[in-house]
Amino acid sequence: MNGNGKHRWDHEAIFDLIPEGSSVLDLGCGDGELLARLMAEKKVEGLGIEKDFHRVAGAIARGVPVLHLDLDEGLTGLPDGFFDFVVLEKTLQEVNKPLFVLEEMLRVGRAGVISFPNFGHWHVVASLILTGRMPVTPALPYQWYETPNIHLFTVRDFLDWARSSQVRIERGLSWVEGRVLPFCEEDAVIAEEVLFVVSRPSHE
Repeated sequence: MNGNGKHRWDHEAIFDLIPEGSSVLDLGCGDGELLARLMAEKKVEGLGIEKDFHRVAGAIARGVPVLHLDLDEGLTGLPDGFFDFVVLEKTLQEVNKPLFVLEEMLRVGRAGVISFPNFGHWHVVASLILTGRMPVTPALPYQWYETPNIHLFTVRDFLDWARSSQVRIERGLSWVEGRVLPFCEEDAVIAEEVLFVVSRPSHE
C-alpha cells in the first residue's frame, strides 16, 4: 500500500528487482515513497525528480534528495550512463514529450524501469465502444476532465517504439486481475498495467 492506502504492485516489483547498493534516479518521484524505502532497506544511492512543489516537499520530509524539475525540459547536468537504474513509474503518459523523456532516461541510465496503464486493455476498449464515454477503471480512475493522462498508448505501441528505437526489453511484468505475471505479448489486451526493464545495447 502507498501513503494513500492504494495498492502499488509496481512499487513492490521495482523494489524487488533493484539490487542492493544500486544508484537509482526516480523520474516523477512523487513524495519519494519508493526511493525512501530503497534507500532505507537496500542502501540505494537515490535521487528523485519531481515537478509538483508540494510533492517535492513531501520527498524532502522523507529524507529523499530531490530536484524540482520538469521532465519535459530534459535532464541537463546529469551525465550519460550515470545511474544503474532510472525509474519512470506511471509518469510517461503524463508528460508532454514522452519520446524525449524516454531518450533522456536511456541517456543517463544503464537500465530503465517503466510502468504504465495499458489503454489497450479489453475493458477499456469495450467500455469506450459500448458507452461512448471515456472509461473509468481501477487503473484509470479519473473522469475525462480531471485526468493527468495526456498521451494515451497501449502495450503494443510501447513495444513498437522499443523495436524501432533499438531498445531491448530485458524483463516484463503484467498486472492481470490482481496478479503479477511474467509479460507475454498475448497480455496486450488483458493486462491493466505493465512494467518493463529496458536498456540500449550501447550502454553495456
